[in-house]
Amino acid sequence: MSNDQQYDPYANGHGQQGPDVTQTWEGQTWDTQFQPVVQQQPPVTYEAPYQDPYAQPAYEPAYEPSYDNTAYLPPQGAVAYDQQQPYAAAPAAPPAPVGYDTPAPEYVPEPAAEAAPAAPAAPAGYSSPTTSGNTRITDAQRARAEGRSPVIEPGLQPAALTAVLGLMLAGGAAIGPYGLLVPLVLLQGLTAAGWFRLNGMWPARQGIALAFAGGLVADAALLATGREHSAAAILGTLGAWVLLCLVLQLRSHADPDERMYGLMAGVASAALTVVATGHLGAAPDAVVVGGIAVAATVVARALPLPGPVSLIVALLAGAGAGIAAGGLNDLGGGSGALIGLAAGVCALVGLRVASYDYPSRFVHMTAGVALPLTAAAPAVYLLGRALA
Repeated sequence: MSNDQQYDPYANGHGQQGPDVTQTWEGQTWDTQFQPVVQQQPPVTYEAPYQDPYAQPAYEPAYEPSYDNTAYLPPQGAVAYDQQQPYAAAPAAPPAPVGYDTPAPEYVPEPAAEAAPAAPAAPAGYSSPTTSGNTRITDAQRARAEGRSPVIEPGLQPAALTAVLGLMLAGGAAIGPYGLLVPLVLLQGLTAAGWFRLNGMWPARQGIALAFAGGLVADAALLATGREHSAAAILGTLGAWVLLCLVLQLRSHADPDERMYGLMAGVASAALTVVATGHLGAAPDAVVVGGIAVAATVVARALPLPGPVSLIVALLAGAGAGIAAGGLNDLGGGSGALIGLAAGVCALVGLRVASYDYPSRFVHMTAGVALPLTAAAPAVYLLGRALA
């Protein structure tokens, strides 16, 4: 006990306190200078409205906390205690209660957004534009994707070019051997390039140059030896070029399958290019009839007719052109018809080969132009020699 504690008069005579007496302390328990006086506000009372136990609860907005509603906390630190801090403003009054007879707000649906106008449909011939590249495909790619026939005819434009080249051969043969040489060289170049592209080998500069060189060598050998030795010049050049193609493929470092494929394509291209030299070794009248007959056959074949009808019309056109051309020279109508019909059959075979295996436009403009005339060269050479 402290020193200020007084003597309890209810204590017993022995100086001890009873068990029912409580000790009290008289003195300050904390050594403080000032305590702020907290002003008490009168309590705010709200009258609760009548609540219907069966009514649905009204919508009340979500409570948003505000810093104005927080309790007052005295500042700490170096702030003096004798400065009275103002209290925060009283909290805002709650929203007025909804009465029993107040109807609930009606739900008004929001107007639906207007549908965006549909994009205009793309034309039937083309696909929609994209940013990843051109999606338009060729006729050959579309036919392959749809699983259609791999045979695609070259059409009227390559047929017109074939007709022009055939007429050039006929005109050059009427002029002379050197007049025939110019369209023949063009024919050999188209044959060499078109055959490699028809076999899917592109670029094949070495093979094309080798095949084209074989045709030029055959032309030079035939002009040097004359038409009397044309067969020896053609067959000799063909044998030498087959051997050359074999040697070049054996020296190649490609895979065996690729070398075999290149050998077959190179030999076939060189053989066709050299065989085209037969126009130069054939009789001039036969070349005239053959060139005109091939021109008439391919143009008739390109006409929009049914398959069998187109085939018959093309053969009749070739035979008719042979009769007309043979009547203008020494061959006569009968021999001209035979040469024209044979040339027409060979031209259709060459045209069919150029149409096979989903050919591209480049194949049509090279092999589709040259192969009908190249395939007709052996028939023109042999029948011209026999009927002259």
